[in-house]
Amino acid sequence: MIDIKIIRDHFEDYKKTCERRGCPVNLDTVLELDVQCRQLNQEIDALRADRNRLSKECQTNPAAREEVKKLKVTLGSKENTFNELQEKLYKMLSFLPNTLSADVPDGLDDTANVEIRKVGTIPEFDFPIRDHQQLGELLDIIDTQRGAKVAQTGFYYWKGKGAQMAQALFFWVQQQLVARGFTLFMTPCVAKERTLFGTGYLPFFADQTFNLKDEDLALIGTSEQTLVGYHADDVLEGKDLPLCYTAYTPCFRTEAGSYGKASKGIFRVHQFHKVEQIIFCKPEDSVKYHDFCLENEEYILQQLGIPYHVVNVCVGDMGAPGYKKYDIEAWFAGFGGYREVTSNTNLTSFQSRRLNIRYKDGDTRDYVHTISATAVTDRVLVAILENNQQADGTVIVPEVLRPLCGFDKIEPVKK
Repeated sequence: MIDIKIIRDHFEDYKKTCERRGCPVNLDTVLELDVQCRQLNQEIDALRADRNRLSKECQTNPAAREEVKKLKVTLGSKENTFNELQEKLYKMLSFLPNTLSADVPDGLDDTANVEIRKVGTIPEFDFPIRDHQQLGELLDIIDTQRGAKVAQTGFYYWKGKGAQMAQALFFWVQQQLVARGFTLFMTPCVAKERTLFGTGYLPFFADQTFNLKDEDLALIGTSEQTLVGYHADDVLEGKDLPLCYTAYTPCFRTEAGSYGKASKGIFRVHQFHKVEQIIFCKPEDSVKYHDFCLENEEYILQQLGIPYHVVNVCVGDMGAPGYKKYDIEAWFAGFGGYREVTSNTNLTSFQSRRLNIRYKDGDTRDYVHTISATAVTDRVLVAILENNQQADGTVIVPEVLRPLCGFDKIEPVKK
């Protein structure tokens, strides 16, 4: 939720931000409603003061009793009008985006994202390159057909050594984050509407949500929702910040509108698995911890030997809750290009205002800032398959995962 003071005090600047983001909300109307609400609130306070003063005179002054009755009617009418205006204002505010960092690039989509750096060497092959779907079938480690039979298209199985490598990857990443100061969680896989609204997934990503019929619950699209929601309505101790949380969960998204080569195989699916990084920090520290999460993401990919580049995400490719966002796009040999594997967003106080998460530190009372950053998803496994393939289809397991896997390569199944 955007702070209404930003609209009052920096109206023209914030209006430009909304225009850059293509926000459909009329900001002039928002400001008018705010003025009306504040004026009406002053009138209500004055009427309440008069009512309280006259109430003390009622026992000795019959005229005062009549005045109190009239005031109650007037007060009730104004309070009803105030509540209606407040609700209308709140709904409009709920659709307003976060402010933007000064260095967020302009642009309509991911083609305008600005590369910051490239890391690693893109593999070269002297044989026909297979994509992960072909490798998964050859190695008998990915089964999309039975995923569709059991559920529907967009669901799949990891099996055999593929499932072992997947579990090894997710466990290893959790170990790395715990060693870096993160507290490990196992969270619910469903969340209430308030939680989804508070984290900014509603109303902005409503079409990506799997809702449970006749329940105030939806399947989570990321453990960001449950980890940030964990502290709803809490007042945190400043001395305890930052709080660094991580969790491994299945994630569910409708992926409405996905199609084409980019969604071939299991790259873009309805259910995937993710290890998430969440940080609650003081406002002055959010830039530092945004960078900290990026360092963790890069360390993981470097240890896995996956080439990648980091991009500064443009305004058109950033969700409304984000203040600044980095994506890491790994190289996919079978795809023949870079594709997103992690996203890392500084959300400033956008989520904490919607969920009422504050901190106290001496005389300071303020909303915390939140950072939400992917650590790893199944897409990293896809990159491992495509980049580590051999001429016969064998895939070499990254060295850091071998102790957990118990093998150093996955070979084609002999038929």
